[in-house]
Amino acid sequence: MENYDVLIVGCGPIGMACAIEAQKAGLSYVIVEKGALVNSLYNYPVFMTFFSTSQRLEIGGVPFVSINPKPNRNESVEYYRRVAEKFSMNIRLFEKVNDVQKKPDGHFEVQSSKATYEVRYVIIATGFYDVPVLMDIPGENLPKVAHYYKDPHLYAFQNVVVVGANNSAIDAALETYRKGAKVTLVVRGAEIGSYVKYWVRPDIENRIKEGEIKAFFNAELEQISERSVRIRTEKGLIDQENDFVIAMTGYKPDFSMLGRLGVELEENKGGVPVYNPDTMETNLQGLYLAGVVCGGRDTHKWFIENSRVHAEQIFAHITGI
Repeated sequence: MENYDVLIVGCGPIGMACAIEAQKAGLSYVIVEKGALVNSLYNYPVFMTFFSTSQRLEIGGVPFVSINPKPNRNESVEYYRRVAEKFSMNIRLFEKVNDVQKKPDGHFEVQSSKATYEVRYVIIATGFYDVPVLMDIPGENLPKVAHYYKDPHLYAFQNVVVVGANNSAIDAALETYRKGAKVTLVVRGAEIGSYVKYWVRPDIENRIKEGEIKAFFNAELEQISERSVRIRTEKGLIDQENDFVIAMTGYKPDFSMLGRLGVELEENKGGVPVYNPDTMETNLQGLYLAGVVCGGRDTHKWFIENSRVHAEQIFAHITGI
C-alpha cells in the first residue's frame, strides 16, 4: 500500500493545479488518471479552438504562449504536458480509480486498477467528458454513430447527420462540410445554441441560409439504420440517406463513486454535489471537489479559467491558511 497526504482523481488542468498547490504546501500527493495526460483535452476535436485566451488557461504561473489570439487543442495539450514536466508531477496514467473508502481513523483507502493507496485527503477533479448523454433511440449503438468527434477527414464525401446545437455540434457540422460531406444538422430547439462561439455563429448561420448545410430546428432524430435515419420535424417524419451520425448531445459527470461514498447530490438542482463553496469540501470530511464536476449536470458553469481557483481554496483549507 502506498501512502500520501493527498490523492487527486483526474489529471486535467484543474487536477494538475491541485498538484501544484500540494507541492507549494509541502504535502505528498499522487494524481491518478484513467486515461492520457489531460485526457479530456486529448479527446477534443483535433482542430478545436478554445473560447478563452491562453492567459486564462494558465496554471502554476507558467506562461502559455500561443501564436493565435485563442489557442487550439494541440497547443493546449502541449502546454499542460510542459507544465507537468516542469513540476515533475507524480502522475499515474492509464490507471482507473475503482473505489474510495473512508476508514474509521478518518483516512481514505483508494483502490485503483493498479495499486492501493492510503491518504488523508481525496480531491475529485474528474470533469464531465467521460459519459455521453444518449438519445435512447433505435440504432444508436450502430458503428456509424459517434458521440465523440475528432477529425473531419473520416467524413469526407459522406452523408452526415450532426445532432446538437452548441459548439461541438457546430464545429463538427462546419468542419465536415468543408471536407466535402453532405451535412444535415438536427437541432432540438428553435435556434443555434446561445453558447456557440461568437466568431463561429455567423459562419454556421450563413451556411444554413445558403443551403450549404441543411438544418432542421425543433426536430429530433427518431431512428438510425445502416443506410438511413428518420428525423421527426415540425412537418412530420423524414427518412434520409445517411452514412454517419455525429451525436453531439452533451456529456455528464459520473457521480456513481460519490454516491457510494455518501456525498450528497441535489437532484432538484441538476445533480449538483453538496460542497462548501469557500473550501470545496463535501459533506464527507476530507473529500474535496474541483473543476467542472462541481456543476453537476450543468456543464456550462465551470471551465478551466473560472475553476483554477478551486485548487487554492482546497489547500488553504487543508493547511489552515
